[in-house]
Amino acid sequence: MPPPPPPFGRARKRGAHAFDAALDDTELASARTALAQGRWTEVRSLLVATGDDWDRRGHRITVLAQEPGTAAWSREWRLAEPESADAAVLQACAMVFRALNGKERPDHVRKACHAAAALVPDDPTPWLSLLILECATGREEDVVRLFDEVRHRHPDHHHAHHLMVARLAERHAEAGQDPMHEVYDFASWAAEQAPADSPLAILPVIAHTERYRVLAAAGSEPLDVASSRHWTGRRARHVMNAAFDWWLEWGNEDHPRNRVDLNFLAHAKFCEGRPAEAAALFHRIGPHATPAPWSYPDRDPYDAFRTARNITLGTA
Repeated sequence: MPPPPPPFGRARKRGAHAFDAALDDTELASARTALAQGRWTEVRSLLVATGDDWDRRGHRITVLAQEPGTAAWSREWRLAEPESADAAVLQACAMVFRALNGKERPDHVRKACHAAAALVPDDPTPWLSLLILECATGREEDVVRLFDEVRHRHPDHHHAHHLMVARLAERHAEAGQDPMHEVYDFASWAAEQAPADSPLAILPVIAHTERYRVLAAAGSEPLDVASSRHWTGRRARHVMNAAFDWWLEWGNEDHPRNRVDLNFLAHAKFCEGRPAEAAALFHRIGPHATPAPWSYPDRDPYDAFRTARNITLGTA
């Protein structure tokens, strides 16, 4: 049996625990630290090395863009190297997160993203940035259009599919448990369209979890997952078993958002009451927890993750 995962952070006040969006990407974490100190040349080198690995590029740019000083430092980068498409894409993405915090006008942000997209026609990342913005603030037709723009450039884009599932899950919250809900159809379709080794195979679990978030918030499901039948029905068992079997056969540790999938799958297995399977996933996650889905529907994600992990591994 492998050793237990390392301790998950230090004990602090409730809600004060930081989740590292870089996950297990140490090169990204290093470049982020350098950027916070004004050394944008390390980010430039990182993005050049990333090349057209679109999932990794999207992950790295969105993580960097969320840092408070990124908009300013990317602006400095553009002044020093006006021809840099990477600087333009990073600045536009940083503006998206500023807009979500009420610090940028959305119309200015959209212009910046479109200008960045024009510099790199094959790159889905500026369109991913727009999709992040519109999923939070935009109209349904805009979300669908932008998802299509991303998918046209990278059909298996991991982050874009997760965003689309979360948005679709929010439709018809009043309908309650509906096995025919469109989010399930979309997730199944995307998983079937993807190559056999694609992590989009996990997407039906993401859909099931996002729908729980919506139903619990609407009062259709208990806030306590242990009291909810959402995780133990026939459809739920089929979806989660298929995803776990895929992970055993194909699970790709090299994917930049691998830990996102593992957190969703561990959460689902814990809710389903399958501790042995959940334990294997917690070992793989290590310290790389993600706020979603542990925060669902309205929980402190650090406490929820730590409690589930400790119960599963017998260290509670």
